[in-house]
Order: sequence, then structure tokens, then C-alpha cells
Amino acid sequence: MTISSTTTSGTPAERPAPQSAGRRPRAEAGRRTPPRKRTSIAATIRAMGQARVGALLLLVATVVAIVWANASGSYATFWETHLSIGLGDLHLEFTLHALVNDALMAIFFFTVGLEVRREFAIGELTSWSRAMVPVIAAIAGLALPALLFVLIAAPSGHAAAWGVVISTDTAFLVGALALIGPRVPGRLRIFLLALAVVDDIGALSIIALVYTDSFEPMWLAVAAVGLAGVFATRYLRSGRGPVYATLAIIVWLAFLASGVHPTLAGVAIALLVPVYRPNRRDVEHALELARTFRQSPNTQYARAAANSLRESISINERLQSAYAPYVAYVILPLFALANAGVVITGDILAGALRSPLTWGIVAGLVVGKFLGIFGSTALLRVFRLGEFGPGLTLDRIAGGAALSGIGFTISLFIIDLAISDPSAQNEARVGVLAASVIAFLLATVVFRISDAVRGDIDTGQTLVRPVDPRRDHIWGAPDAPFTIVEYGDFQCEFCLKASGSIQEVHAELRDQLRYVWRHAPLTTQHPNALADAEAAEAAALQGKFFEFERGLFADQENQLPSDIVRLARRLELDVERFERDLESAEVTARVRDDMLDAEAMGVTSVPTFFLNGRRHVGPYDAQSLIRALQETSAAGAASTTQAAGA
Repeated sequence: MTISSTTTSGTPAERPAPQSAGRRPRAEAGRRTPPRKRTSIAATIRAMGQARVGALLLLVATVVAIVWANASGSYATFWETHLSIGLGDLHLEFTLHALVNDALMAIFFFTVGLEVRREFAIGELTSWSRAMVPVIAAIAGLALPALLFVLIAAPSGHAAAWGVVISTDTAFLVGALALIGPRVPGRLRIFLLALAVVDDIGALSIIALVYTDSFEPMWLAVAAVGLAGVFATRYLRSGRGPVYATLAIIVWLAFLASGVHPTLAGVAIALLVPVYRPNRRDVEHALELARTFRQSPNTQYARAAANSLRESISINERLQSAYAPYVAYVILPLFALANAGVVITGDILAGALRSPLTWGIVAGLVVGKFLGIFGSTALLRVFRLGEFGPGLTLDRIAGGAALSGIGFTISLFIIDLAISDPSAQNEARVGVLAASVIAFLLATVVFRISDAVRGDIDTGQTLVRPVDPRRDHIWGAPDAPFTIVEYGDFQCEFCLKASGSIQEVHAELRDQLRYVWRHAPLTTQHPNALADAEAAEAAALQGKFFEFERGLFADQENQLPSDIVRLARRLELDVERFERDLESAEVTARVRDDMLDAEAMGVTSVPTFFLNGRRHVGPYDAQSLIRALQETSAAGAASTTQAAGA
């Protein structure tokens, strides 16, 4: 059985795993290795994942823009092509450049706003103890680069362009992390994504407050009415899509007429789009409609089943899934193509090398971002403030902080808003490109050094998160001399067999054993495994974790939402509270923490046992587990005695 982790693009990424826990099949003697299958280009691209492909396309578009701008004078002419859209006396005139920056980028900022809304509603930023570290790091990563830029770039006369250095390019950050990140990037990835959300909020606020030239309050009032309509649309029973689309266009046009940059309309709309975790009753209703359609297939039942399935997922998540490929593969590459075309000549490079503006940008992005993010997190770590999970170590944060110096998309965007002189714009673009390359190379070096130093540490042989009675689900005496920690899955048949072994071990060792269960649901093989884990955590909030665990193991074939609620009722839980807890961010975070711990230790099969803190490899019948417990306990005592003698 294998555990899969989820990449930032949402694509399951499976790792190779043994056929059964703790055992590797022996190669048959004389068997020849089969010839390697040829992989198609399309399959290779799919295997790369959306984050990597998007970053690669962004890089290719940047190179094409630079080559085009330097090879032909048609670059500027092409992007200054005028377009006119009109109906009667109403006319809108755009250049192609403005169409990309004002219209298409509004869709990009819309997806950013959706992510911000989700993180604050049900994601990493719902709990202050969790959010503290990325929030403080992001604020320091906004302030320190701006300060450095102003100090260095002031002689250039463009100190007001400090917004160029404040924001990290999330698309490049995620793609680069997938390419050069550490071997186990799970918690670092979540930390950087949460940081990027706060970073984006700061950048968007600064664009709205600082880089708005004129202001027409009447049109902003029209936008406010449109936004109120967007909020109220959630209460319509049907036809919400066309209403959202119509109001979005009205709000965008009102922002354009008001003088506030129209891309911010995308953010404002996104923040009003509802987000929620799937409700178990809605999921069950969708399943019932699907069964009805299977029994009597017709158009009416098909439409009802499709609508019910769609509505069980919040519109926020549906829109993120729908727009993410267009943003990654079309909008951001087009933006790079329209904005990264810096003319590079000897004179321009010489001017950039002498320009305080260029060096202010390089220092702000490379040095300011690193010192702001790494320095603030190091202080939080020293003073033990905020929550750092296993794997989120300072050396990896240092690599992430270096990578955050890639300030591409919003940096180029603000150059166009804050600097009017074409030669200064070229110097600024050179600074952004140079800083992004330096940040990428610096992060690569930091991650490689970190992985080399941790070569013997990240073997997964030691439990990364010590047992904590305040957090863990413990069966037995909390201070017992022997400890078994199991990473398992409630739908896994091997975990079911292991549960019998654990009961035998407990019957023999009694008060000498404490047993801890941690979640490692196999989401690709067992469709109900994640829901089971969350349901067990919801039951734990009412003090019945192990009762619920035994109930799930007793009936592995029936674990649909209605079955889970029925089990809660049989165990006399407060069902209304149980269902509310199933949708809570607290329950989701608890299960995700265990899954990230499993990833950090390279747990790729279940059940995986850690006996007295050491990984167990081999059979997991009761007598084997008891012998291994005694051996690891004796080895630990011997090493402690030797250390004391030394």
C-alpha cells in the first residue's frame, strides 16, 4: 500500500512503495530487466505537474520577450497596437499591452483573491498559532526590502517605486520549489504558500493605496453596489454563474472608470465568493441522485445529479480548479511576454550597473527578502513563538527565504505603474531579472547544502514528532516504558490485521505499553480514507477516538458519509456537533499534520510502526513487536549509559 502526497497543483504524486509494510520482494534469480517503455511528450508534461510546467512556460515567455525586444523593433509596436470595443456611444480603447495588464491580469488577481479567501476561511491561516510564523515573516519580507530599496535607490529619483521589491512571484516560487527544493518539501511548501498569500495581500493593498493616480468616488460607489450584488448572488437557487459573470464585468468597468487599478476588481470579487468544506449530507445527497440516475437514466436525473455533485463543492474551489490552468499556461506567460521585453545593449547594461535604481531592486529582492523572512522566523524560533512543525527547520526556511527573492510578476507590474521614464523602466527590469536569477541560484545552493548536511538525518528511521500526551491519541499509560506509534489508514486491510496484533501486545504488556495512532490515509487507493481520519478526529473532540477507530475497523466496507454519521450516533456522540466539527479547519489541520509527518519520514506504506521512537522493519505479529520493543528499549538504555560515562 502506498501513501500519496498532494502537490501544489492538486495532482496526486505517488512514490514507489513495498508490496507490504516493512518487506521488500526479492528479485527472482536470472530474471531479465524488461526494456524501458518510451514515454510520450504529453505524458512527460503531465508528470511534471502544473506548477513546474507553469514556471517553465513563464521562463520561456521571458526569454522570448527579451530576444524579441532585442532582435526587432516590432516588439514595442506590436504591444502598442490599439483595440477599440464599442456599442453605440460607448467605447473602450485599449492597447494590447493594456489588455494584458488591465484585463487578463484581473483574472490572475482573481485567483489570488480566491486563494486568500480560502486560506483565511478553512486553510493554514485560520489558527493564529499556525498563521503567526508565515504572517510575521511575510510582513518583515515586505518592510525590509522596501526600506533597503529606498536607502539605495534614493539618488536615482525613483524612490517612490519601492513597491517593485515587496512581492514574491508565487508562480515562480512554487515551480522553483518543485525543481530545486529539498527532498521533503511538505511543510516548507505550506509555509511558503501561506507567506505568499499574506505577501499578495500586502502588494495588492499597496497597489490600491499608493499607485492609484486619479480617483472618481462615484464610479467606486457603482463598484460597491456591484460587489454587494456579488455577495447576494450566493442566495440564488440557480443561474448563479451568469449573474456572477455579469456583475464581475460591471465591477471591473467601474474600477477602471474610478481610477483604481482594474485588476483589483478581481481581488474584491474573489473575497466575496463563498468557500466551505464539503458538507457530508450534501455529498450523500449527490450519491443518492447518482444511484437514481444509474437505475433510471434520463436527462432530468442526469442534470440533478450533476448539479448536486457540483454544488457539494464550494464555488471558490470550483473556480480555482477551473481558472488555474488558464492562469498558469496562458495569462502569466502572456504577461511575461508583454512586460519582460527589456532591451539589452552595452549602454543599457552599463547604465544599469551604475544605476542606484537597479541595485536598489537587486538588494531589496535578494538581501531584503532573505533577511526579512529568515531573520524574523529565526527570532520566532529562538523565543519559541508560533508553531513550527517537524521538517520546517531554519536551514530549509533559509532556502525558502532566498527563493522568495524571485519578484517577477508583480514587480514588473508595478514598474509599469510607478516609473514613467522608458530608460529607467529598462534599468528596473534588468534589476528584477538579475535579482530573480540570483535568488534562484542562491536558493539552489542553500537547499543542496541543507540536503547534504541532512543526509544522515532525513533517513526516516527516527520519529520526527515525539509523542505528546496533549496532542496524541494514546491508549495505555502515558508514562509507560514501551511505546508503539502506528501510521495507518482505517480502510487498509493490513492496518486491520495490525490492530489485532496491537491488542495482543497490550494484553501481554498491559501498563508497560502506550500505543499511539497517527493518520496516513492512502487517498489514491481508498476514497473514504481521508474522510475516515477526519471523522475520527471529530469523535476525538468528544473523547471517543479509539471507540470510533474500532467502529471504523469493524466495518471497512461501509464508510460512506451516512455510515460515518450512523457510527457517531451509535457511539452516542452529539451528532450535530460532530457534523460541524467534520467541516472545521481544526480537524483538517490535525489530519494534515500527521500526513506531513509521514511525508517527512518517508513513510510510503501502511501500517508503519515506530517502536520506542525507532522505525520498525519486519513482521508485525505480536511476538515480533514485543521482541523489537525490548531490543530497542535495551539499545536506548545502553546508548544513554555510554553517553553518561563519556
